[in-house]
Amino acid sequence: MEKLVRQSQPLTFRFADDGLVPNHPRWPMIVYRGAVTLPDNLDPASVFEGLFKANGWGSSWRNGIYAYVHYHSRIHEVLGIARGTAEVRFGGDKGEVLTVEAGDVAILPAGTGHQRLSSSADLLVVVAYPPFGTYDLCTTAEQHDAALRTIPKIGLPEQDPVYGSEGPLLKKWQP
Repeated sequence: MEKLVRQSQPLTFRFADDGLVPNHPRWPMIVYRGAVTLPDNLDPASVFEGLFKANGWGSSWRNGIYAYVHYHSRIHEVLGIARGTAEVRFGGDKGEVLTVEAGDVAILPAGTGHQRLSSSADLLVVVAYPPFGTYDLCTTAEQHDAALRTIPKIGLPEQDPVYGSEGPLLKKWQP
C-alpha cells in the first residue's frame, strides 16, 4: 500500500457555523490532492479500503456522496475518491465548493457539512471512520444544538488515514 501513497501538501479549510451545519469548532477539514496512485490493474476502491484499514480507519463502505447537505456529529469521516470526479460543497451553504477527483482524499472532522452538487457517472467514493464514535446523519436545524454539545467531545484519531502516525492530520488537529 505504501508505494501507492504520494506525499501531498495538505489543504486545510475552516468553516463557520451557519445555523444548520455547525462544522468543527477547532479542527479544519483536510484535503490531500492526488495522494493515492490508482493503477489500472487494481480495484481502486480496494486500494483505499486497504490504506484506510492499515491506518486504523475502518467500517468502510463504497458509494458516492449524498446530494443533500448533511454532517456527522458523533464521528469523523474520510472520503477517498476511487473513481470519477465530483463537485462538492463542504461546510454548508456558506462553505466552499471543491472539485475532487480520483486519488484525492478529504478528511472531515465531526460536524463538517458536505453535499455533492454534481459528479461524473462513474463516481465511486470509499468512506471510512476512526475506531471510536458512532455514525449519525444530521440534516435538520433541530439537530444543531445537540450537535454543538457532541462534536467537541469526539477525540483525536490516533493515525492519519493516509499517512499513518506521521501524517499531517495529527499536526493540524490538536487537542
